[in-house]
Formats: sequence, structure tokens, C-alpha cells
Amino acid sequence: MRSPRLALAAAAVLAAEGAALTVFALIELLGLGAGDAASLPTALALIVLTLIGAAALFAFAIGTRSGRSWARSGGLVFQVLAVALALASLTVQPISWPFTVGVGLPGALGFVLLLATTRAENERPAA
Repeated sequence: MRSPRLALAAAAVLAAEGAALTVFALIELLGLGAGDAASLPTALALIVLTLIGAAALFAFAIGTRSGRSWARSGGLVFQVLAVALALASLTVQPISWPFTVGVGLPGALGFVLLLATTRAENERPAA
């Protein structure tokens, strides 16, 4: 049985994460224009990779909303990486709680929603 509400919620989390990555890349691009980069090629490469990640999250959001399994699995990978990044940030002193919570909570929420969406998509009505 398809669950459009779960798919919509999961897609919204993925799209919000994609928007956050886009904003982060734009902030970095502005910093690059201000001369804050130690290495221009490295800074440009990181900005491009960040924008590629944002584009992937937007694609996963669209695919998840459409009920595509490839989008849910790709989105799950991003959510696992987000939670791992949040947990790894706990080892850096001083701990940046806004970063840890800002990355970890949406990652965990997205993970749960994507799993729930997958389960709802795979359920078969009892006959």
C-alpha cells in the first residue's frame, strides 16, 4: 500500500537537506570571492562537489515523492552519512552543538521516514 504522506515527508526532508547544502555552497562561494581560500583549486572542487551532493538530494526528493526505490536507497545512504558526520563531530573539541544537532536530527528523521516509506510501499494488502 502506497503512503503518499510518508513519501511527501521523506521528500521534504531530502529537499530541505539539498537546500541547506546549496546555501552552504553559496556561502563558501562568497567566502572564495572575499579571498578566504588557502587553495583556489581545492576550494572550487569542494564547492562543486557540494553542489553535486545538493543536486543528488533534490533528485532523491523528487524520486522519493514519485515512489522510486532508487531514490529511497540513495536518500538512505545520505542519511547514514549525515548521522555518521554528526556523531564524528562529537569528537572535535569544543563540540559544535548547533552543527551536530543540525546535521544529526534531520539525518535521523530522514532515515526513519525513508524506512517507513519503503515498508509502506512494500506492504501487500491481506487477501
